[in-house]
Amino acid sequence: MMTTRNSQKKLTGQITTIERHILEKQSQHPDATGALTALMYDIALAGKLIAGHTTQAGLAEVIGTTSQTNIHGEEVQKLDEAADKILFRLNDHTGRVAVMVSEEADDILAIPEKYPTGKYVLSYDPLDGSSNIDYNVSVGTIFAIHQRLSADGERGTREDALQPGNKIVAAGYILYGSSTMLVYSVGNGVYGFTLDPQIGEFLLSHPDIKLPAKPKYFSANLGYQRKWSAGVRKYTDWLQGEDGGPTLGLRYIGSMVADFHRTLLSGGVFYYPVNTRDAKRPHGKLRLLYEVNPLAFLMKQAGGYTSNGHRDVLDIQPTNLHHRTPVFMGNKDLVLQAEKFIKEYDG
Repeated sequence: MMTTRNSQKKLTGQITTIERHILEKQSQHPDATGALTALMYDIALAGKLIAGHTTQAGLAEVIGTTSQTNIHGEEVQKLDEAADKILFRLNDHTGRVAVMVSEEADDILAIPEKYPTGKYVLSYDPLDGSSNIDYNVSVGTIFAIHQRLSADGERGTREDALQPGNKIVAAGYILYGSSTMLVYSVGNGVYGFTLDPQIGEFLLSHPDIKLPAKPKYFSANLGYQRKWSAGVRKYTDWLQGEDGGPTLGLRYIGSMVADFHRTLLSGGVFYYPVNTRDAKRPHGKLRLLYEVNPLAFLMKQAGGYTSNGHRDVLDIQPTNLHHRTPVFMGNKDLVLQAEKFIKEYDG
């Protein structure tokens, strides 16, 4: 009898779908038109479709490269291409988006002339960590939404896309791993949803995510440690207990979304500094608009901080669509310590 009562209690508890959650957040803003709500739900739908591809990658002919390279000189994976098309085609005709930016495209992605434009700008990395696809390692989609700067009704412009992270109105990521999770914020907290494959719906699993006060791990590719500046190397030693540091454990996957997700839930710091011996990338590897800023927005909402080693990345004005930056994100005191070491040892 006790088991039956417990089961009934579980069944009668509130089940919050992502659609319900987004609508509830919309109701807190009387002037909301519903366009952002619908756009967020379209992104969630894209996540379901992409998840279907990633979970079948070993069975279907969707792994491997397309024999093409993108504008960054990186091999385009078949799943990269599929994810990119899904995100664009779900949002090109709705009248909610003015223009889009993708990691896979050199220039802005204009809305086709036959469709109306909306008031939002969507920037996305369709499949972060795609070099790990062939090895069944977690990958993810990252996105950010801004309001357009140009006049309503006009075609979107590059200037609409070149906005700092502190102007983001919504951002998030979809992690494709042992389960599929969507984590997002519209500026009033961070919420995580897990895809239930039996019903095909994202259900609230992580309400109001806050960065733990006591950090557990640091996450960085120590294979490049000899190629980092003196300040970053000193910081790395400090994280491992030298000079009174916190003695954190090391965890590194190599998919930014996955490394960020663990940092968000466990506390700590993820960083990807400049490789001082890489002449092609003197300003770092990660892209500001569709990789760093969306995650930095989430990190701030969860109580953390993100820096380029000198200042808050959310305040940086991007100069091009694929603006690169070094990044340190996590518990604020840990990131501030990185700034301190860099200022002291690197000038």
